[in-house]
Amino acid sequence: MDRNTRKSLGLAVTSRRSLLAVGGVALTALTMGLSACAQQDALAQQAKAGDNKNYVAGDGSVTEFAKTDRKAAVGIKGTLFDGTAVNPQDLIGKVTVLNFWFAACAPCRVEAPILEELHQEFKSKGVQFYGVNLRDEKATADAFDKTFNLTYQSFNDKDGAVLLSVSGIVPPGAVPTTLVLDKEGKVASRVLGEIEKSTLKALITSAVAE
Repeated sequence: MDRNTRKSLGLAVTSRRSLLAVGGVALTALTMGLSACAQQDALAQQAKAGDNKNYVAGDGSVTEFAKTDRKAAVGIKGTLFDGTAVNPQDLIGKVTVLNFWFAACAPCRVEAPILEELHQEFKSKGVQFYGVNLRDEKATADAFDKTFNLTYQSFNDKDGAVLLSVSGIVPPGAVPTTLVLDKEGKVASRVLGEIEKSTLKALITSAVAE
C-alpha cells in the first residue's frame, strides 16, 4: 500500500469518526430533549408505562378556571349517535358537562352510573350532559348506554372534531376526561381521570350559581 493510499484511508477513517462523534452529540441532545418533555408531561409518562391498556389514564386532578381566566367559548360542533346535530349556540345559556369516554375504558365504566345520577339531579336546573365517544361504533356505544342505563346522549367523535375543539384542554387519548362548561360555553373546570361524585357535583353547582 503506497503512502498516498494510506493517507487517503486515514482521512476517511478520521472523517467517519468525526461524523459518528457529531451524530452521537446530536443523538444525546435529542434524547435529553425528549426526556425533559416526558418529565414535564405526566400523561406522557403514563403512556410509556407499557401496561397495554390502550389509553392514557388521567390522575384525577381537578382544575378550576377563574371566570376572568377562561378562554373563548369552545366551538363544539358534532353529531350525536341518535343523529342530532349540536352546534356552539346549543351550549349558550346552559351549564354543560362533557365526558370523554369509550366502552373499553375501565374507569369510564366505573364513573358512568355517577354521571347518570348527576344528570338526573341537575337536569331540572338546566344542566345538560353529553358524552364524547372517541372510538366506538354506534352498536357498542348503545350497548354501553343500555348496560349503565344512561339517558343522556353521546357524540360520535371518531373523527375527533369535538376533541379538536377543546385542544389544549383535553389531552389526546386521555380518558376519561370531564369538562364543565359555563353558560357562555367556556371551560369552567376539568377533571383528568375518573371522577368523584362529590367533586363533580361541587363543580357543577359552582357553574350553575354563576
